Amino acid sequence: MAHLERSAVADVEGPWVNPNFESGLIERCKSGWNMPVVDLSNELLATYLRQKIALSLVVPEAERRLATNFIDDTELPDDELKNALAYVRGEE
Repeated sequence: MAHLERSAVADVEGPWVNPNFESGLIERCKSGWNMPVVDLSNELLATYLRQKIALSLVVPEAERRLATNFIDDTELPDDELKNALAYVRGEE
């Protein structure tokens, strides 16, 4: 798992490709694209989960954070990370 911790979404999905339009969601996704998954905010991690981006990285990280009750400074509802993970698993 140690090597996965330093991996970024770009390592799974490839380099960022600018779409032909802009949105808050696109800007959020782009902001963490090259960041190690362990450095992502819970909000961005939940965003990648809901968009089904780099699941081989973000699912284990979300599970680790939920198991350790990791809370960061993002203004995310308490259960959003858990709900995003359930969404990916088809449990929602």
